[in-house]
Amino acid sequence: MRAALAAWLVLSLLGGSGAQGMCGDPPAATSRSIPAPQLSPEERLSPHMPQSLLCDACHAIAFQLEEQLSKAEGKVGKKALKESDYIEVLERSCSQDWESYGVLELDGEKRLSGPGLPSQHPMSVLVTGGPWPGRLSKLCHGYVGEQGEAQIYGAHRRGPAVLRQLLCHGDKGPCASRKERPDPPKALQNEL
Repeated sequence: MRAALAAWLVLSLLGGSGAQGMCGDPPAATSRSIPAPQLSPEERLSPHMPQSLLCDACHAIAFQLEEQLSKAEGKVGKKALKESDYIEVLERSCSQDWESYGVLELDGEKRLSGPGLPSQHPMSVLVTGGPWPGRLSKLCHGYVGEQGEAQIYGAHRRGPAVLRQLLCHGDKGPCASRKERPDPPKALQNEL
């Protein structure tokens, strides 16, 4: 009996209000309500990725291509892949299910979220499935077709930043208009 009483006393002290939960009203539970993002008709129904999410989508695609190419190279001892091998890896990468990606809303702005993208606020609702996997797959195939497998693989061999630059930050890339990185210093006009 003494052991049980001692155990109860220790648990009560560790739990803080454990005695109140046993004898009185239970402590009031706090609840929070976090709404799911409100998607526009374009965001819900269009077969294309909304313009506002293209940069995030490009970064997700670059991450997946990089991951799959690195994994394939790891199987052959970090050697360069044969052309037929990297073409197969790129096709398989674009044809994956993309189910781990979705959209969430932070401070009134919708963002794509998933592996390879910056982690988002922990108290948000992520809407996955629906049109997002198909849109990512379609975009991925488009990037591979536009840039070419050899150019993408060459960029991968030079590093993840080079691949992201090629796909996302070039003159016509979806992130070209975003100010995500500091601008390089400009030359002074009156230097001479």
